[in-house]
Amino acid sequence: MLRSLTTRRTVSLLKASIEHVHNATRYRSSLPFNTVILFVPQQEAWVVERFGKYNAILEPGLNLIFPIIDTIKYVQSLKEIAIDVPHQAAITLDNVTLTMDAVLYLKVIDPYKASYGVEDPEYAITQLAQTTMRSEIGKIALDTVFRERESLNIAIVDAINVASNAWGIKCMRYEIRDMKLPQKVQEAMQTQVEAERKKRAAILESEGIREAEINVAEGKKRSRILNSEAHKAEKVNQAIGEAEALLAKAKARAASLEVLSEALAKENGMNAVSMNIAEQYVEAFSHLAKESNTVLLPANTGDVSSMVTQAMTVYNRLSKDIKQQTGVKETKTDSSTQ
Repeated sequence: MLRSLTTRRTVSLLKASIEHVHNATRYRSSLPFNTVILFVPQQEAWVVERFGKYNAILEPGLNLIFPIIDTIKYVQSLKEIAIDVPHQAAITLDNVTLTMDAVLYLKVIDPYKASYGVEDPEYAITQLAQTTMRSEIGKIALDTVFRERESLNIAIVDAINVASNAWGIKCMRYEIRDMKLPQKVQEAMQTQVEAERKKRAAILESEGIREAEINVAEGKKRSRILNSEAHKAEKVNQAIGEAEALLAKAKARAASLEVLSEALAKENGMNAVSMNIAEQYVEAFSHLAKESNTVLLPANTGDVSSMVTQAMTVYNRLSKDIKQQTGVKETKTDSSTQ
């Protein structure tokens, strides 16, 4: 029973290995028969040996060789070929194990070195690519592997070309196709990415709140400045209006006094003034006790003529004093002029 299980497992592993080797190995051209006339296809190089020793390389087109003496030993394709680099494990600088596979693009540039420099060029270049990739991965950290993937590919290509120059093969490109991380490391990286995104979201939200508060404060500031300027302009306009009103009243008062003085100088001017004072006296008595209960009355309220005479006496005295003062001023002015 155990022997049958062991046999089955061994057979399955052997089949898997054969299938992998078959998939990893490209199609190779079979060696042509040695005839006198040969037609070499384009982008191929046939290596000819004479008596077991290297003789020549047949170029594409018509070629003539001697049968039996000359033998076609190797057929090299000059096209760019792609080789699958199988899965392999590599340890980064921060001790994280990566499992990755890649694709290697190479080209034969020297058929002689590719034929006699190494037994199996493709197998050798594949092994060299694996070891070089492990070496380059070990020099950098995990974050750098993802961030500088392009530079990593270039470094691997340069390292392969240094060693493969003796084999007549040039590595054109090296592309990491797939990269797998341990489950725990992947979960930790996912948590880190989520935390970073939450951090960015919080920062953006705080910046938005700050900008909004700044805009509100700036708006309030401008509003207060505009309100103060408007209030200032209103006060200035009001003061200017009041000043102009006072000037207008003063001019009107001066004009009225001038007209009044001219009227008094005419005939019956004093009679008109007496009549005006009597009218104002009567009108003043008509408004007594309308706004307050306290009233101050003169002793002779019924004698209107005496009140008018008294008012005219006061007026004449004031007019006489004003004329005397005006005359004094005029005299001073005349003396100063002389």
